[in-house]
Amino acid sequence: MKLNSVRTFAATIVAIVVIISNPIVTMANGGKEKKASSLNDQQVTIQYVGTTENNVVFRVDFENPTAEKFWLIIKNDAGDVLYRKQFSETHFTKSVYFQNEEVADIHPTFIIRNGDNEVVRQFSVNKTIVENTVVTRL
Repeated sequence: MKLNSVRTFAATIVAIVVIISNPIVTMANGGKEKKASSLNDQQVTIQYVGTTENNVVFRVDFENPTAEKFWLIIKNDAGDVLYRKQFSETHFTKSVYFQNEEVADIHPTFIIRNGDNEVVRQFSVNKTIVENTVVTRL
């Protein structure tokens, strides 16, 4: 009987220690919970700037006030990754150039990702070539 009492007492002490020490372990990081990555649509601006003789130009702007690491990923029509790089600037701006091909339309997808959050912007660039014919009587 005495042995059962000792075992019960020991099991109770172990349970109490585990319960009490659990908050202590979670406080090991200073008592602060890790802040979840935040990313919203208003922080990201992607604009078509125009064309040059050889390029179609977009400008990517991202306001990142917490200076968290983020990825800029650019994909083509087929979903292939054309560009992928990590940054951590607070005021990020980058010009992106696509080769200006004669007949091909392009459909780039821009992704800004930090943690599990992402903002996706898709564009369709269609080219229309206008030919003017002028006839003059001689």
